[in-house]
Amino acid sequence: MSLNFPRHAPSARTAVQDLGASRIREVANVGIGRSDVLPFWFGEPDQVTPEFIRNAAKAALDAGDTFYTHNCGLPRLRAALSTYLSSLHRQPIDAERIAVTSSGVSALMLLAQLIIQPDDRVVAVTPLWPNLFEIPKILGAEVVQVALQCGATYELDIEQLLAQLTPGTRAVLINSPNNPTGWVITREQQVRLLAHCRLHGIWIVADDVYERLVFDGTPDDAGRTCAPSFLDLAEPDDRVVCANSFSKSWLMTGWRLGWIVAPAAMMADLGKLIEYNTSCAPGFAQQAGIVAIEQGEPVISATVARYREARDYLHARLNRLPGISAPMPRGAMYLFFEVEGCSDTLSLCKQLVRDAGLGLAPGSAFGPQGEGYVRWCFAASIERLEDGVQRLENFLKAG
Repeated sequence: MSLNFPRHAPSARTAVQDLGASRIREVANVGIGRSDVLPFWFGEPDQVTPEFIRNAAKAALDAGDTFYTHNCGLPRLRAALSTYLSSLHRQPIDAERIAVTSSGVSALMLLAQLIIQPDDRVVAVTPLWPNLFEIPKILGAEVVQVALQCGATYELDIEQLLAQLTPGTRAVLINSPNNPTGWVITREQQVRLLAHCRLHGIWIVADDVYERLVFDGTPDDAGRTCAPSFLDLAEPDDRVVCANSFSKSWLMTGWRLGWIVAPAAMMADLGKLIEYNTSCAPGFAQQAGIVAIEQGEPVISATVARYREARDYLHARLNRLPGISAPMPRGAMYLFFEVEGCSDTLSLCKQLVRDAGLGLAPGSAFGPQGEGYVRWCFAASIERLEDGVQRLENFLKAG
C-alpha cells in the first residue's frame, strides 16, 4: 500500500527571494581563478593586517583562547573602545553602551533586527553599499531612497531628505563617509537631521565604518582626523545607533570584527540577538582588536596618507580619459565615476574582467541611482593603480 502525500517544493521566504544578489560578487565570480586580473572590486586594501595585530591573535591562540566570551564582547575590549570613542568624539561613551560583533555587516543586521519590523518605512541615502539597503528588506520593511547630487563632489540635498522623513518613518540609514561615493555629511546637516528625527521619533542608523578614512578636516589634539559623527552630538538615550568595524581603518577585513554603540536601555535585548545570531565574536580576534585600538593609531595615520595619495592620483588619471567623469571623494576608499553612454555597468564590468583583466564594481550594485557609474577601490599602490588605468584606457580605445 502506498501513500500519496502532497509535494511541497522547497522555497525561501518571499522577502528573501526578492532580495537583489550582490552584483559585485557576480562580477568577481567572472574572474575567479584568473591570476592575471587586477581586482579593485571589493572594499579591501592590498596590504595584510599589521604584524603586531596578527601576533596578538597568535599569542591568544597559543594561550588557548578558543572558548566562548560574553555575548557583548570581552570587558577589556569594550573598555578600550569606550576610551577610544570617548576621546575621539569628545563626550563619554560608556562601555555598557558598546557591543562587540562578528563583523560590521553583522552589526548592521543586528541593529535592523533590533529596531525594524515588517512594513516599517525606512529611508536610505543612496547610492549605497547594497548590504545596507537590502538588510531592512529581509525583515519585510519598505526602503525609500534619497539620491545624492553629483557634481565636482557628491552632495546631499538635506531638504529633500527631511521631506522624506515623514511622521511614522521608522529609521533613516546614513553611511558617511559613503560607500561608494566618498560623500561626507556635514555637521550642519547632522544637527538638522538629528533635531528632525528627535521630533518625529525616527531612528538614525549610522554606518561609521569609514569614519577615520577622511581626507579633509582639522586633526584633534592627538593628531587624529575623523568624519563628523552623530556620536559627537547625540545624547545617550537618543534614538541613534552606530555600527563600526575594524576592517577598514586597521586593515582587518578578514577578521570579521566590529562593534555597535546603542542606548543603554537597548543592550539587554541586543545581547539576546547576538546570542541567537553568533553567540559572540571569537576571543582571539577580540584580543587582536584590543591591540589594534590601543596601539594602532600609527596604522590609521599611514593608511589615510597612503589613500589620500592614491585618491589624488587616480582622480587625476581617470579624468584625463575620454568619456570618464570622476567626482572627488572626501572620504572612504573609492572613486565612483561616470562612464559616458553606459547604461549597463554590470555587463561593462564583466567585459572588463574578460577582455582587460580589470576588476571593478558596477554602479548598478549600489541602487538605481548608481547605473552609469563604476566604483574603483583605490586602497592600493600607485603602481597597481597605474596598471589598472592603462588597462581601462586600452579597453576604451579598443571599444
